Amino acid sequence: MTPDQIESAVAAAMPQTVEDLKRLAAIPSVAFPGHPEEPVLAAAAVTEELLRSTGLPRVQQVAVEGSFPAVYAEAPAPPGAPTVLLYAHYDVQPAGDPAAWRTPPFEPTLIDGRLYGRGTADDKSGVMSHVAALRAFRGRFPVGIKVIVEGQEEYAGERLEAFVERNPELLRADAIVVADTGNPRVGDPAVTTSLRGMAAFTVEVRTLREPVHSGSAGGAAPDALAALMRMLTALHDDNGDIRVPGLPRGSFLGQGPSEEEFRKTAGVLDGASLVGSGSLADRLWSSYAITVTGLDVPTVAQAINAVQPAARARVTVRVPPAGDPKTTVNAVVEFLRQVTPWGVQVGFGDFTVGSGFQADSGGAARAALNRAMERAFGRPPRDVGAGGSIPLVNTLLKQFPAAEILLFGAEDEDAGCHAPNERVDLEELRKVATAEALFLQELGSA
Repeated sequence: MTPDQIESAVAAAMPQTVEDLKRLAAIPSVAFPGHPEEPVLAAAAVTEELLRSTGLPRVQQVAVEGSFPAVYAEAPAPPGAPTVLLYAHYDVQPAGDPAAWRTPPFEPTLIDGRLYGRGTADDKSGVMSHVAALRAFRGRFPVGIKVIVEGQEEYAGERLEAFVERNPELLRADAIVVADTGNPRVGDPAVTTSLRGMAAFTVEVRTLREPVHSGSAGGAAPDALAALMRMLTALHDDNGDIRVPGLPRGSFLGQGPSEEEFRKTAGVLDGASLVGSGSLADRLWSSYAITVTGLDVPTVAQAINAVQPAARARVTVRVPPAGDPKTTVNAVVEFLRQVTPWGVQVGFGDFTVGSGFQADSGGAARAALNRAMERAFGRPPRDVGAGGSIPLVNTLLKQFPAAEILLFGAEDEDAGCHAPNERVDLEELRKVATAEALFLQELGSA
């Protein structure tokens, strides 16, 4: 196919691509504990159906131990052509507070060229960018194709890592496209060359057998919530830099966002200062970050005049690409033990870790992607980092050291991933799908 034919095919199919994305995003496929399994399995079934529609001769669900099924597909390589592995995930983050959404989180809503809803960007746009790119070839692919779409990346993606290690030949490829990142801004093409890793755990503090009246016991009885708050606030100094020993600041050589751009994207309120030291690129892409992502305590609406006997928090640590998540989480846990006040009982559990990633300088696949993205977006891509982690990437790097791993997608920085009012820009999705299809053709021709 010529580049003009590829661009026309992707553009002509966009109405169907949007309808398919709406159908997939309407499924609340939250693979976290405590959420129903049926929607996750339904999303796997729809993903399988969508991949079949591309003309891939082999499409099936494959079991992943301790997790939800992955959807696997493949087509053999033409003689002399390389094989490309395409990755995405069909599970999503929980919606959180429905009141924080301007539209219902699982009723995809189109507003001014953008589709709003949980998962429309992260990462069902990744599923659809693969589907749209593959459909353009009508079953006659210029390279060998392998596809793996997993079902529990958001909560426990490391379970797919073990699957890859046990089935290396199933996923072996010359180039790997990971469609779970995006551009800094809509229309600003970029390839993610650096990912921070991730570690998370739950900390629980216990002080009393049961709640006691704050009037009769307050002032002497140890408050579990107060103890936990002291521990968590000790993690950072007054400037917002991490106080845990052994977690130094890093540096990122590429260009990061300006403070004005970041404040707008992150929604920082007027008068609120940014935290931490070093450049924004250093802080966002190459340094450690610790965030308290949840607390189990009585809500304000359910508050009673009592000293709390127990409190729990979920703590997430972002780890620089070269850092070790396991060593990092051990350092944070040990620090919290050291700052635990009043001799209270403290426990840690529900650990999750995922490694970071640093790309090399790139070879034939990156050169082909540069040409494809320049045609699709009108300018060449630049290298950027990402603060999030994709657990599978480092495992793929270890299993297939000769393969080039390319991270790009339709999740721009303002897409609201993991936040209320998540959305994908549909023109951005078209350009990304076009770039992917052009990349496959370029690599096959090379």
